[in-house]
Amino acid sequence: MVAIIKTGHSIYKVFYYNENKVKEGVAECIGAGNYPIDVDKMSDTIKLNRFLKQLELNENVKRNSVHISLNFHSTEDHSKEKLMAIADTYMEKIGFGEQPYLVYQHHDSGHPHLHLVSINVERDGKRIDMQNIGRNQSEPARKEIEELFGLVKAQGRVNNQDFELQPIISGKVHYGRNESKKAIANVLAQVLSSYKYTSLPELNAVLQQYNVLTDRGNENSRMFKTKGLMYRILDENGKPIGVPIKASLFYNKPILKFLEGKFASNTSGQISDVRRVKNAIDMAFLRTEISLTQMVQLLEKDGIITVFRKNAEGLLYGITYVDHTTKCVFNGSKLGKQYSAKAIQKRCKSITPVEQKMGSSDSEKSQGITSQTTHSKINTTSFGDDFQNNKSVGSDLVMGQLLNILTQSEQAANYVPYQLKGKKKKRRGKPNNQ
Repeated sequence: MVAIIKTGHSIYKVFYYNENKVKEGVAECIGAGNYPIDVDKMSDTIKLNRFLKQLELNENVKRNSVHISLNFHSTEDHSKEKLMAIADTYMEKIGFGEQPYLVYQHHDSGHPHLHLVSINVERDGKRIDMQNIGRNQSEPARKEIEELFGLVKAQGRVNNQDFELQPIISGKVHYGRNESKKAIANVLAQVLSSYKYTSLPELNAVLQQYNVLTDRGNENSRMFKTKGLMYRILDENGKPIGVPIKASLFYNKPILKFLEGKFASNTSGQISDVRRVKNAIDMAFLRTEISLTQMVQLLEKDGIITVFRKNAEGLLYGITYVDHTTKCVFNGSKLGKQYSAKAIQKRCKSITPVEQKMGSSDSEKSQGITSQTTHSKINTTSFGDDFQNNKSVGSDLVMGQLLNILTQSEQAANYVPYQLKGKKKKRRGKPNNQ
């Protein structure tokens, strides 16, 4: 189970977000906590007024709405009774057992999940401190509930596969098939809180997998100068299509200021996350010759998507790796010089002119290379399984190389990280006695 807690300034928005889902037929209110009557006998007014009356006890609390999602593995199918028991237990363990709350079961994504709506003002008017509640209360509660109810664990699963939420709306947004704002909002809800990105290009590397792009506009535009932000849908060729939507119009307000806060708080992942991507890249180069397209395909099988950035002339200048298993995003240069776009091109022994130019011919499209970036299908097959099934990589020599890779922090024989290089001492010339 994965728990995500968000706070906001308006209980109205949180409440009607879930109630509108009910009206659309993609959610249902399955229960409530600390309400005077059963939920099926309450009108919308009764549900909302219970929150509003208690909030009047402390009008100084401005950030007073609490919106929690409890996400379960796609293989789990729990009854409403069990889901309510999980919700009640969770709220009790995080200190909200005496608070009024509503429980909604949503059916609009690839995994089962609940939305819990509550407030952080108690019956005596005191404010519930929300700082560090995720780490101090929610995380221990999640682990206890997983054991208590026999849920799929969010960490430590068999074969070292981490818990992974399925992409919303089967992954990609298709213009014209979905209501644009709703489709983008669903993708943002999935990506913004799950992935670790530290810049706008890194965030876009993830969003583009779902045919979504965030755009600040031209540097000389009014939007750019006023720090505005738009979200757009991309077509199958990676080109923007339809009318862009202002970031401020979305429920969770994913404006530039919000994203900059995420950039600052996100980390690039632990050393093991970085090493996983590096090892996967180096494993791909175990073959004597490999093309850029083949490298992309091999990384894809390990759950790592490669996104290329190119200039107006179509020349490759940047590369970003999106690891859908650890939810980490890395620019190539962040991993080290040998993983940058320039170094990767040099390491590829057989780069065709088509790959080098990164155009938009039919042969490129068949490999997922578009005029904007490379879009690969999301695939989290482990490399270990693929390695066993790949007969062309089965020699003793390759196995020896593989063991070397797994036991070394860096894989290139002549490569020494910059941080480990000692400073060269300048030789003093011998004094000229002549």
